[in-house]
Amino acid sequence: MAAALTASQAPLRRTQAQRNRLILAKARNDRRDWQVKRRERTRRLIELGGLIVKSGIDQLVDNDRAVIYGLLVEAAAKVRDAGGPQQITLWRRRGARAFAAERDDKSPT
Repeated sequence: MAAALTASQAPLRRTQAQRNRLILAKARNDRRDWQVKRRERTRRLIELGGLIVKSGIDQLVDNDRAVIYGLLVEAAAKVRDAGGPQQITLWRRRGARAFAAERDDKSPT
């Protein structure tokens, strides 16, 4: 009896793994509007979080979420002020230079 049970467990695990792969494939190809928007939002949030890590802010503040949020709130307040468009232009240039510098550092010489 124990041998039969053991012998049936391996095919069951394979079947469950195959089922899980099919469910994940179906989820990846789900084209319902709300599902597509959800995936786009998730991707956007991951990219924004990646920018925080890329800038090094997370390491500078020891991953303190309150500090990171405070920095972002402060930046939003600066944008809302009268000099907002100029501040955005300044940050855009700095960001473009940082991206270019990183790209140059990674390019093979």
